[in-house]
Amino acid sequence: MSTDAIIVTGLFKTQEETLAAVEKIQEKGFQVTEVHSPIPSQALARALGREQSKVGWFTLTGGIIGFFSGFALAVFTATRWNLIVSGKPILSWIPFFVIAFEFTILFAVLGNVLGVVTQVGLPDKDYEKNYDPECSGSLYGIEVASMPKDVDSLKDLLHSTGSLKEQRQNK
Repeated sequence: MSTDAIIVTGLFKTQEETLAAVEKIQEKGFQVTEVHSPIPSQALARALGREQSKVGWFTLTGGIIGFFSGFALAVFTATRWNLIVSGKPILSWIPFFVIAFEFTILFAVLGNVLGVVTQVGLPDKDYEKNYDPECSGSLYGIEVASMPKDVDSLKDLLHSTGSLKEQRQNK
């Protein structure tokens, strides 16, 4: 997409209308740059060719590392300072699971934050540039990139697919 491209946003009432519009827009050769939805939608993500998020793997990896780190810390501290109480064994496995559980939660959260920061592309300063606040409530929005000469045909296409209104913003 060149620097002189124009972004046109169309607003739709339902997810089905939005999916149909995305398919029709892509068939006509226009580039859908973003779809705003009031709810998460796997169908819209598939229509745009988006990949499955990898953030869950970061969370799982963090949790596994946290479990073993917590267990290792408990074993290390128990063996480093031999505090024998009433003849009980130095390595009491059951209480160590409490420490391992807490570390699992801590590291899973840290892994999740790391995954969001590295994989999702946050923060995005230009996200709200073409965003319509009505997409937070009940409407779906499709942002489409177009050359200035094709803006009128794009607006007609959006209107024919059921768009409630079309608005033009400069890129």
